[in-house]
Amino acid sequence: MISMTMATTAVFLTFVKEDRNNLFRKAKDGIKSTIKEAACIADEETNRRQESLHQRTATMAPAQLLAFSRNPEQETQAVSQAAERMEASVQDLKEKLNQKHKRSLLPSDLISADVLAVIANVSGCLPYMLPPKCPNNCMTSKYRHITGACNNREHPRWGASNTALARWLPPAYEDGLSQPKGWNHGFLHNGFPLPSVREVTRKIIEVSNEDVTEDELHSEIIIVWGQYIDHDLAFTPQSGNRLSFQGEVNCQLTCENQDPCFPIQVNAKDTFSTSMDCMPFYRSSPACTTGHQGVLLGNLSVLTPRQQINSLTSFLDASTVYGSTTTAEHKLRNLTSKEGLLRTNMHYFDNGREYLPFVDKVPSPCAQDPKADKAERIECFTAGDTRSSEVISLAALHTLWLREHNRLARALKRLNPHWSSESVYQEARKIVGALHQIITLRDYIPKIIGPDAFNQYVGPYKGYNPTVNPTVANVFSTAAFRFAHAAIHPVIKRLNTQYQDDPNLPNLQLHEVFFTPWRLIKEGGLDPLLRGILATPAKLQVQDQLLNEELTKKLFVPSTNGSLDLASLDLQRGRDHGLPGYNDWREFCDLPRLRTESDFITVMENRTVVRKIMDLYRNPNNIDVWLGGIVESLLPNATTGPLFACIIGKQMKALRDGDRFWWESSNVFTEAQRRELGKYSLSRLICDNTGLTEAPPDAFILGKFPKDFESCANIPSMDLGAWQETLQPELTCSFPARVEHGDFVYCLDAGKLMVTYSCHQGYKLFGEEQLTCTKGRWNAKPPTCQDFNECENKISHPCHSLAKCMNIKGTFKCLCADPYELAEDGKTCRDSGRLSSSSLVSIILGIIVVCCLVVPSWFVICRW
Repeated sequence: MISMTMATTAVFLTFVKEDRNNLFRKAKDGIKSTIKEAACIADEETNRRQESLHQRTATMAPAQLLAFSRNPEQETQAVSQAAERMEASVQDLKEKLNQKHKRSLLPSDLISADVLAVIANVSGCLPYMLPPKCPNNCMTSKYRHITGACNNREHPRWGASNTALARWLPPAYEDGLSQPKGWNHGFLHNGFPLPSVREVTRKIIEVSNEDVTEDELHSEIIIVWGQYIDHDLAFTPQSGNRLSFQGEVNCQLTCENQDPCFPIQVNAKDTFSTSMDCMPFYRSSPACTTGHQGVLLGNLSVLTPRQQINSLTSFLDASTVYGSTTTAEHKLRNLTSKEGLLRTNMHYFDNGREYLPFVDKVPSPCAQDPKADKAERIECFTAGDTRSSEVISLAALHTLWLREHNRLARALKRLNPHWSSESVYQEARKIVGALHQIITLRDYIPKIIGPDAFNQYVGPYKGYNPTVNPTVANVFSTAAFRFAHAAIHPVIKRLNTQYQDDPNLPNLQLHEVFFTPWRLIKEGGLDPLLRGILATPAKLQVQDQLLNEELTKKLFVPSTNGSLDLASLDLQRGRDHGLPGYNDWREFCDLPRLRTESDFITVMENRTVVRKIMDLYRNPNNIDVWLGGIVESLLPNATTGPLFACIIGKQMKALRDGDRFWWESSNVFTEAQRRELGKYSLSRLICDNTGLTEAPPDAFILGKFPKDFESCANIPSMDLGAWQETLQPELTCSFPARVEHGDFVYCLDAGKLMVTYSCHQGYKLFGEEQLTCTKGRWNAKPPTCQDFNECENKISHPCHSLAKCMNIKGTFKCLCADPYELAEDGKTCRDSGRLSSSSLVSIILGIIVVCCLVVPSWFVICRW
């Protein structure tokens, strides 16, 4: 990245003495060529070093395994890289200008907004800063867009994927703009340095596996559901750069703070397993419209502090099942099916039931059965969220919803044979999204924040409110909704049909189920695991029993290659995101600030824990918000304290009230459909998609088998007859013509029958998008779907600068010139390590020439 920033700055500084009005004209071409060339060099260097590191690492380290599960989709990678290029360029320029003028300046003091706009365009940020176009047709009125865009027509980016997380309070960075708390050694917060996050873990958070108090009320599935829903709402990708932006150090091999490297320091006396004095940590990617490039927002006197991306839609919309980008959705769908199905695994089945498909890029880093033939591989699963294989209980929930979509789609097609595959898919997706909303807000959240806090912060539904911003808040995703990390049980149980221990399926320690899809496929399927998490109590969140050793010493342990610490990662991420301290958030929630040890004892009760916190942080205002939230005493009938109950409640209300497609909204489902949806439960999901024949009436409540379980026949289910559609003869036209590489959906609006066409990814629609049935005839001819040439995209070129882009029908292919080869991402060229053909020819010719010269010379020497 240094090549890019230095080169860009050189161009700028060449022109800073020019008049502002001439700057844009003279600099534009130079900026474009310089940034493109420098970015190419930086990308090539990064790929080369990444590949070298990969070759040196025989087994994947935990930090790399974590990076795999945090690997974002193509669109997210593009916006992340663009934002990092933009930020590095403007930061470098800012430093050069400060040196030149010997005082702190803003780039806008010397550079016009027009020039900064050019930087945004060339770096690739500009497309992500512009509001999306929101078509107004039956399709967009009836179904939410996969990216969440245009949910709010006045604010089309609210809640959309690949936009910045919301800030409910201004961020707290050490430089006021982007440097995390704890970045600068010796920096004082309220007169004291912040304690190392690993020290906080060791002295306050970590507890042995044996010292666990079990929750007498809730089953383990309440924790699994929380993780699953968290993955439906937010995913902040970490930087894709493995080298610092200065290009000097590798984040896997350094203990220095060099963006994006923000390593977690490990004390010499610490028993944590690491080969260095630190644990690798990568900063979250910035968002394009924030940080040093915030001057582009229009206020040239203020630089907007760095924000982070949410690569998912903010809405409760089952993006865990369908993805949050068009590319992800396309990969997950079975486009050859007339029933609107999702793709399933073609190699393995669970007693005839479906599994998630495997990832396309193999071999994947998921662990393998040590007893299996080495030729046999069970890869990581692929789903709407890339983290689906992190733990087998999470993979089980993803699998249940895959099966439920396909079950609903097949039933809807039988009820409505005239529906196109697109109509079936969209209707099934709409139902599945509604079921996620119902289970979460009706059954889950009241148990988490308690009925009193639910009434206070969420309350009854009063309809869609377009003034409410549903975007997920940074503090919610980075701190408050991570409360359940302190309620994860260290043991995973698989039980037999009588809910007893099965000698063939012994209990597992948590670290034994990280990235192990093979355990689902080869050790009994979903049923034993689901029986285990239904009948096993969750861990109780106790102030001196927070995160067990499975999470603080053995997180993602694929080998003897070290491990990670979840508590330290959570704390460091909060500092990386510039989250204000615990007291600031209490004040935000109208809770009193805590100033003395006595104040803390009133909300935390455990004097020993309070003293440890005060000894480490020295000033109450320095306490990290995540730590403060998880050590508060729990509210009555809740699993959180008052602060996190407030933040979670406020977020849930915003997600509900700011969602135009919320299931209770009057124009989303019919009254009959809403009645049927209201019968659904998590227990019904399990009954319909597994071999279990009994389940608890409320899956989140812990019960004993068989007295607290009900027969699946007695657990309410939906009658899909409410979705049967009968078209009135006077509104009916001939069956709409199908289009190659596209599909259509029916829509009835104001008494008129309409059909809206769409094209598959890689194709562009030509002709009328929406047709209306008038007097028994369609008002226009159907459109066509023609191949879209992705290689002609000048703003966001699909291939690496060293690769040649070749258009293929419906897609594209990147080609690399010898001696480079295509990397795993299918877009980047990396050094193959072999000589190019031209170099080989040159060497051979050189040898021949040398031989031709040496032989005569030898004869001449011998003659002498």
